[in-house]
Amino acid sequence: MAPRLQLEKAAWRWAETVRPEEVSQEHIETAYRIWLEPCIRGVCRRNCKGNPNCLVGIGEHIWLGEIDENSFHNIDDPNCERRKKNSFVGLTNLGATCYVNTFLQVWFLNLELRQALYLCPSTCSDYMLGDGIQEEKDYEPQTICEHLQYLFALLQNSNRRYIDPSGFVKALGLDTGQQQDAQEFSKLFMSLLEDTLSKQKNPDVRNIVQQQFCGEYAYVTVCNQCGRESKLLSKFYELELNIQGHKQLTDCISEFLKEEKLEGDNRYFCENCQSKQNATRKIRLLSLPCTLNLQLMRFVFDRQTGHKKKLNTYIGFSEILDMEPYVEHKGGSYVYELSAVLIHRGVSAYSGHYIAHVKDPQSGEWYKFNDEDIEKMEGKKLQLGIEEDLEPSKSQTRKPKCGKGTHCSRNAYMLVYRLQTQEKPNTTVQVPAFLQELVDRDNSKFEEWCIEMAEMRKQSVDKGKAKHEEVKELYQRLPAGAEPYEFVSLEWLQKWLDESTPTKPIDNHACLCSHDKLHPDKISIMKRISEYAADIFYSRYGGGPRLTVKALCKECVVERCRILRLKNQLNEDYKTVNNLLKAAVKGDGFWVGKSSLRSWRQLALEQLDEQDGDAEQSNGKMNGSTLNKDESKEERKEEEELNFNEDILCPHGELCISENERRLVSKEAWSKLQQYFPKAPEFPSYKECCSQCKILEREGEENEALHKMIANEQKTSLPNLFQDKNRPCLSNWPEDTDVLYIVSQFFVEEWRKFVRKPTRCSPVSSVGNSALLCPHGGLMFTFASMTKEDSKLIALIWPSEWQMIQKLFVVDHVIKITRIEVGDVNPSETQYISEPKLCPECREGLLCQQQRDLREYTQATIYVHKVVDNKKVMKDSAPELNVSSSETEEDKEEAKPDGEKDPDFNQSNGGTKRQKISHQNYIAYQKQVIRRSMRHRKVRGEKALLVSANQTLKELKIQIMHAFSVAPFDQNLSIDGKILSDDCATLGTLGVIPESVILLKADEPIADYAAMDDVMQVCMPEEGFKGTGLLGH
Repeated sequence: MAPRLQLEKAAWRWAETVRPEEVSQEHIETAYRIWLEPCIRGVCRRNCKGNPNCLVGIGEHIWLGEIDENSFHNIDDPNCERRKKNSFVGLTNLGATCYVNTFLQVWFLNLELRQALYLCPSTCSDYMLGDGIQEEKDYEPQTICEHLQYLFALLQNSNRRYIDPSGFVKALGLDTGQQQDAQEFSKLFMSLLEDTLSKQKNPDVRNIVQQQFCGEYAYVTVCNQCGRESKLLSKFYELELNIQGHKQLTDCISEFLKEEKLEGDNRYFCENCQSKQNATRKIRLLSLPCTLNLQLMRFVFDRQTGHKKKLNTYIGFSEILDMEPYVEHKGGSYVYELSAVLIHRGVSAYSGHYIAHVKDPQSGEWYKFNDEDIEKMEGKKLQLGIEEDLEPSKSQTRKPKCGKGTHCSRNAYMLVYRLQTQEKPNTTVQVPAFLQELVDRDNSKFEEWCIEMAEMRKQSVDKGKAKHEEVKELYQRLPAGAEPYEFVSLEWLQKWLDESTPTKPIDNHACLCSHDKLHPDKISIMKRISEYAADIFYSRYGGGPRLTVKALCKECVVERCRILRLKNQLNEDYKTVNNLLKAAVKGDGFWVGKSSLRSWRQLALEQLDEQDGDAEQSNGKMNGSTLNKDESKEERKEEEELNFNEDILCPHGELCISENERRLVSKEAWSKLQQYFPKAPEFPSYKECCSQCKILEREGEENEALHKMIANEQKTSLPNLFQDKNRPCLSNWPEDTDVLYIVSQFFVEEWRKFVRKPTRCSPVSSVGNSALLCPHGGLMFTFASMTKEDSKLIALIWPSEWQMIQKLFVVDHVIKITRIEVGDVNPSETQYISEPKLCPECREGLLCQQQRDLREYTQATIYVHKVVDNKKVMKDSAPELNVSSSETEEDKEEAKPDGEKDPDFNQSNGGTKRQKISHQNYIAYQKQVIRRSMRHRKVRGEKALLVSANQTLKELKIQIMHAFSVAPFDQNLSIDGKILSDDCATLGTLGVIPESVILLKADEPIADYAAMDDVMQVCMPEEGFKGTGLLGH
């Protein structure tokens, strides 16, 4: 037994020998556990909730002893957000914008580009007032150049450790949550910047992009026959180098410039020869820029999957790159030195993280830029080794050895080289006064924030020290001992000792009994403290009511004593009643409900607990079972709140007629039960059953007999219709009759259900043919449709059967089809005429509504079958998808309440309604019939999917991928022989309707299921920078 329960039992043990009227003050104090021994720190491991004198383990351990000042607050040191001396400023990652941050840092450390941007005039003249800046208005750059100016100024002179580039990113219209292609971003932004700066008057600003990044090469084609050269000049801003099959950067450059032979079908048309000739084609580098960007094509298109993948192969490159062997005109200065390496961490093309290693052009030191964090490399050396060890390569390729001045990387996707010059750059880029004023203003805000945070830290420390002194003083005086005492809740004491939350006023209302005193059951969540400590608590924190020694409630203790004695007596009486029930009843007895007999002890306990008030669960324990008052109330609600012996009351308040629900007990047993349930209904054994119920029972038996007789008569009268034998068919009209009658299939099925089970189903009284007619009284079906798709909605009746139906049922509308011969020609033409005639307008409306329903469904079920070599694969499907066929269709239908919708059948009613077309009775009937007759029977090996008409084929493929583990690009889908290939088309336009079966043929299964995450990225449409400012939007 748990210690808490032991304490509970010990507190009330005296009630076994003390009668309620004999309860004294000593008994009350024992019940409230006033004199339990307090626990000692170090001996008691955790707080004893059953002991109000245990004040150990309530949160005091963090306050006792010396405490570090830093533990008094959760505010970081604002100086940690301050820029370090001789370091650079980082950029905040807004979600997935690390690729933007890396390029911003590379461009910022291009001093010529930064200087040119600072020279670009600002258009924000309205922001200036006189000689200064409007203090109350934040600066909002209007153009991309202004955004870049402001960012560069902050990166240069901000006091912050990192700045927020959200204004720049928002101006470009980039999605901060979507990782984009970094190389594509670089190209598009440089193009946008060049176009923006081309409107500037200053040539140093207008031509900066071309001066820094633009080179020129020529596509040269030489005819092998006549030797004629054809040149096509082209500018470039980066060289895109293929790395497949190469290990060194120089090999990649050589392949880029290698000669290509044009032969066979690929021959070149020579204008000199005026015919197609064999030729050679190559790229010749004519001029190189100051900053040479080399794009390593790590992200390539995979023809097998149809999507991008990353090449995680090592490429070696040197810090000094001599480009003279590769240019056409020799003799110039073509020696470059490495200035930046852009890194993509991760093995996938659709995920990962971008960082940049950039060389400071002024100091020659290398820095690693990782969003907010910037790390200076030791010894002015580029260190890539740690980056290469972060992501284990799938190919496990060993890293090649690198000599001095060379590096190897499998994650570098862009190398930036700067033209080497004899003299070191002494360029000191000055921030324009306007921008410096903005930076100073931002720095002032930052300093104010630092002061504010430091003050908050100081206040928190001062408050923590005061609290420390308070706890050290009061905790020693908390134990009450024999002195005057009060009660305070354990929860409040714990919050008082919790430094993370402010202490609220004391609130003891939840612990009060109905007499506005301390409830005995709440003592387990209360603590007894000294009056001295209580006075200080209430004076500092307020609250109430105060629970002194006068708050011990004698009335509650006396009532609990009475109930406990009754409960103890209940155990003995329970055994006595059980023994009496085992003995045979002699003489007269009393009727008791079997349900009441089974639960009478529980009902008695609940009754006692109700008298006891809001009793705790522990007080309701009996033989190890816990009786929760709320739960028992719920259970009794479900049983219509029946009291003892009310389960054998009939609706008229008399003894029920069913003897199966009651039992005869002896007078002695009834006497014991009546002690606990004095108001229970009493039915002696000689008591007659309810006379009204007897009459109703006789009438019910007569009705059942009548239904059986009606069903038997109807079955005998219409045997073939009941057994579905010898039925006429419109497509093969019977020769021996010229007239056939029509009723709804729904009427026939309902009638068959009644005939099969006349005691469980109501008799069918009318045919209900109005469901087959439109509001104008016209027929809704053509003769052709009744032979095909609508044949499941109607039942054909022989003339002899129709005569019998008219006798047995009420017929609201007669519907018949007549065959007539027309013309004198032999053989004559046969026509079929319906009465009533077809309503063309409503028929067309019905077809439109049906088509609209098939195209506008939501959350409908379709089935997918996986096939191999055009044979269905019968694999065990998931257990939750299996369909049980043990029940008959009628049983399933009867189990459903009226009006319950079939979860597997969904129709959209979102279309525009036409008053002339819609007919509620017909539509309701139509749904019922379709529900039964057109539902697909799922077999083993098929998997059911919930889809909507407006979702795309691509989205369906993702669902299929989760169900069958087949990647979307390996899926070949077809329906009714038609290939489904347009990933952007919706299921509605592709003809996928509810209950459709789609065949899935997989090209080959994915062997590496770890690649499924990449597949999920691939499955979503890749829009790149569509809709952003980079494309002029």
